[in-house]
Order: sequence, then C-alpha cells, then structure tokens
Amino acid sequence: MKRTLLLHPELSQSIARLGHGDMVVLADAGLPIPDGPRRIDLAVTPGVPRLADVLRAVLSEMQVERAMIAREAIDAGAGHVLPAWCAGQLTIAPEMISHEELKRLCARAKVVVRTGECTPYANIVLCAGVTF
Repeated sequence: MKRTLLLHPELSQSIARLGHGDMVVLADAGLPIPDGPRRIDLAVTPGVPRLADVLRAVLSEMQVERAMIAREAIDAGAGHVLPAWCAGQLTIAPEMISHEELKRLCARAKVVVRTGECTPYANIVLCAGVTF
C-alpha cells in the first residue's frame, strides 16, 4: 500500500509519467473535456470529491513549476483573493488567464481530472517541474 496521500492508481501513474512542462488539469464537474488528453473522472456526486481535496492529493506527488487559473475565478470584490479551493495550497502564485484560454489548454494537457466540484470556474492547470 502506498504511503503518500494520493491513493488513486490511475492518477498516481499519470503523474509518474509526466515530463518537464507537461500539463495536468484539475477540473470542476462542468468543464468540457476534449478528446485528446487522458480523462480521469473522479466525480461521484455534486461536491464529491471537492477540487481542493484532489489538488491537495495531487500536490503531494507532483512537482509543480507553474499553475494557471481563470481570471473569472478570482473575486475582484474581495481584493483579488484566490478562490477557497486554491488558497493556501500552492507554493507558487498561479497565473491568471481567461477561462477560454484555460479551455484551449485542456486540449494540450496530458491528463484532465474531473472532480465533483460545482463552484463556477473551479479549474486549475498544473505544469510539471523538475526536482533537480
């Protein structure tokens, strides 16, 4: 049995196969997923699993050098605060891109992970880094 937080074998294997710069998208339940990338569907019911929980597990195994979220996910009224599903989890500041650009990046991702998250624009692109 694995000792790390991430127990899902297909997701763990996908992370192990990443090369420098490869992208993983963690998606809410409604993000359209193109035909190209490997699709891992974790959604069970609305809200299960939450994107924050999947992000925490993925970050326990993946070296991330870059992250991107949609500008639309940021609450401008609260002083451009990161959304709750992302806040405090990343060691780097995510780049802000349009939701349309995020959807285009999905086609180039190695894997797209669908969660049960139902918060609008709750999607994040993670770019693999190196550990040396």
